[in-house]
Amino acid sequence: MNTDAAPAWLPSYLVPFFTLSYPTARPANPDSFPNSNYYVTGLLDGCIIITAIAVMAVLRDATRLFVMEPFARWKLARDLRLSKQKAAALANGKANGNGHANGNGHAAYANGSAISRKEAKKMHRSVIRFAEQGWSVVYYTAQWSFGLYVHRNFPTKVLNPINVWPGYPHIPLAGTVKFYYLLQTAFYMHQVLIINAEARRKDHWQMMTHHVITIFLMIGSYFYNFTRIGCLIMVLMDWCDIFLPLAKMIRYLGHTTACDVAFVVFLVSWFVTRHVLFILAIKATWDALYITPSIWDPSRGQYMTKEIFMTFIAMLVALQIIQLIWFWMVCRVAYRVVTGQGAEDTRSDAEDDDSDDAKKDD
Repeated sequence: MNTDAAPAWLPSYLVPFFTLSYPTARPANPDSFPNSNYYVTGLLDGCIIITAIAVMAVLRDATRLFVMEPFARWKLARDLRLSKQKAAALANGKANGNGHANGNGHAAYANGSAISRKEAKKMHRSVIRFAEQGWSVVYYTAQWSFGLYVHRNFPTKVLNPINVWPGYPHIPLAGTVKFYYLLQTAFYMHQVLIINAEARRKDHWQMMTHHVITIFLMIGSYFYNFTRIGCLIMVLMDWCDIFLPLAKMIRYLGHTTACDVAFVVFLVSWFVTRHVLFILAIKATWDALYITPSIWDPSRGQYMTKEIFMTFIAMLVALQIIQLIWFWMVCRVAYRVVTGQGAEDTRSDAEDDDSDDAKKDD
């Protein structure tokens, strides 16, 4: 428990929920974060994860309800009214035979801009979806920036990931690294709750499997001191996750061409980070079997055994397989973009049945 970092008024039993636990002495010559406080790992770290999940739930709803939804509602309503007004004015002008509206055109202009019940329902769905994706863009942008900061302070390189292994185990952890790791773990636990609360996507079970494997990998790598390869993989994964929800947000606003451009950026970044650089990270983990001594000594934080490494690699390969399935789905969407059909969301919207369209507008 880190009582020194907690305010005096905070009860001792709440301290692990609001401060990083297990502070320890700073190493004599750390190769990164020389001015940071340092920590070891332990079960009380789960307390800060619980707090982070709760904070994310509040931030997500606040972002959706007070920023994203009001903006999307205003933008979509404005664009729809302008479109209907132009159409009404054009139709009135044609009816007069001279391309200009007469004095009575004001009534048609006003009535033409009214939003029907069906249009309002469709707009509401777009507002909700825009807000859901908006939180993803905010989180992934912030967390990728945080992860890049962490990575740039390590003596490692993306194109030469084998450098994450020399000097293992890299303990104790700088406070920045520990907080980043616990925050990311909390996010994926939070995502498991979210994807079961939102409308189900076509890839629901692939997403669930991905998140569960990721959580096991993060917890395992955290306690087995594989955090440097974990930090590298997370910063790779988060980059392309910015662009898919961004493309969807643009699409929900009705800007098809801009959506397709954002989707292409997503497609390229996905391929580079998840099927080139991520495979290099997997290969570096495999190569570590031959350059790092195989030692099991928990008292010194060493868990470098062949069995543990093979399990770790197998789970990374499982993630790659899931991502290949997603890449195939993404390529199908890319084909629709190239053939002029536009990018489509992979979400399966059971509540968006066309039966609603058969209802007569009021």
